[in-house]
Amino acid sequence: MNRYEASSDSAILADLGSRLERRRLDLGLTQAALAAQAGVAKRTVERVESGGSAQLDTLLRILRVLGLLDRVEGLAPAPVVSPIALLKLQGRQRKRASSRSRPTPPSVPWTWAPDS
Repeated sequence: MNRYEASSDSAILADLGSRLERRRLDLGLTQAALAAQAGVAKRTVERVESGGSAQLDTLLRILRVLGLLDRVEGLAPAPVVSPIALLKLQGRQRKRASSRSRPTPPSVPWTWAPDS
């Protein structure tokens, strides 16, 4: 279990905000400088650092300036597919999920009924 499993959303946002603030300070940036480089308002940087919510594109802009954009891949890593599974797929990849269950094939093949 990771350390965020039992945490509330607000606790996670507060922790993330303080980490981003620490990174900004380590880089010697003011909130105004970070905001200008990220193309967001200074108030947005203040809100994020204090644990407030932000739109995903805003967070990406801030992470880019802080040199942390490479960490985003860890949020949703690309699936690892074995070479054997790739052979079985042979270029067929699911495009969407289906809520309908697939019909199971009959155990006895269908044949015409004899004429009565």
